[in-house]
Amino acid sequence: MRYATITGWGKAIPPAILSNADLETIMETSDEWISTRTGIKERRIAEVETSDMAAMAGRQAIAAAGKSPEDVDLIVVATCSPDTLLPSAAAWAQTKLGATNAAAFDLNAACSGFLYSLIVATNMIKGGTHKCALVIGSEKLHSFVNFRDRTTAVLFGDGAGAVLLEAVDQDEPTGLLSSEMGLEVGTEELLWAPQSGTKTYTDEAIASERAIQMGGSEVFRRAVTMMAESSERVLAEAGWTSEDVDIMIPHQANVRIIDAATRRLGIDESKVFVNIASYGNTSGATIPIALTEALEEGRIEPGAKLVFAAFGAGLTWAAATFQWGDRVTPIDTYDVEFPASSLTGIDIIQANLEYFGRNDVAATSEAAE
Repeated sequence: MRYATITGWGKAIPPAILSNADLETIMETSDEWISTRTGIKERRIAEVETSDMAAMAGRQAIAAAGKSPEDVDLIVVATCSPDTLLPSAAAWAQTKLGATNAAAFDLNAACSGFLYSLIVATNMIKGGTHKCALVIGSEKLHSFVNFRDRTTAVLFGDGAGAVLLEAVDQDEPTGLLSSEMGLEVGTEELLWAPQSGTKTYTDEAIASERAIQMGGSEVFRRAVTMMAESSERVLAEAGWTSEDVDIMIPHQANVRIIDAATRRLGIDESKVFVNIASYGNTSGATIPIALTEALEEGRIEPGAKLVFAAFGAGLTWAAATFQWGDRVTPIDTYDVEFPASSLTGIDIIQANLEYFGRNDVAATSEAAE
């Protein structure tokens, strides 16, 4: 039987750091306020474009699998912050990778995007149309953040992660065993960037706002429910219990959401991989970055049983069970190198501060409640 298994993995983490202490200098907040409500201590800010990070992480995943860019026949980039709407970030990344034999497209399901993409690419491989798929989550979210508004400014960061999926024909199941994707109707304005596309608004306050907006407490409540219930369903479909899970890799949006969802599932916290303190919420990139770091830290063993879960703007959700293969170390390596720069995170976000240079933005909010 044909399956799609992960044979390569990688990440691209921008070097510039924006710490909680940095944010204290530009808005009414504190490290204690941010840390206790979100679990975030710092986030990364990219000078390069979304497709640059996608290509870097993709190169690393291809090397880890012992392949070349020419072996890749499909590239799916999960992103809600592409370089351009036309062409896709995947098109730019394909050129930068030299993946001349690959079809390429973006998939935007916000923070659920990587799991959506993993499910789509798996089914394309199982269907026989492709054999070697590069699935990337890459985001430059700081471009859509108003750093004078702690509703969202404390949450988001930049980065990329990638996996290489390959077709295998064998009797023993491997790869995705069960999965689901969904979207809760009527929740579009709970988490959105109003002035980021072609839609126009008569309300002046909305019409002038291109930054990410969020109803924090309502998103929190729904996120916990979405992640827990969808994970329960995919576990049942795979015939697993919470005790069978070796490691859970959830979307890294808020440590309190992760804790609440995994408690509902009955998964011990020692089995839950969390790295949000270092990167914040990188949307579609959080799961592949976390997966790569879990492998680097030896948290995933051959044959391990994994659970993924995510939620995002839409509101979307996705969950999946994944049976890992035999190899947990890279065949080859690719050293990710960002262009040399002396700019700090605060330096890079100056354009945002100037664009959103209004002093009337509320300093208090329900962002992480």
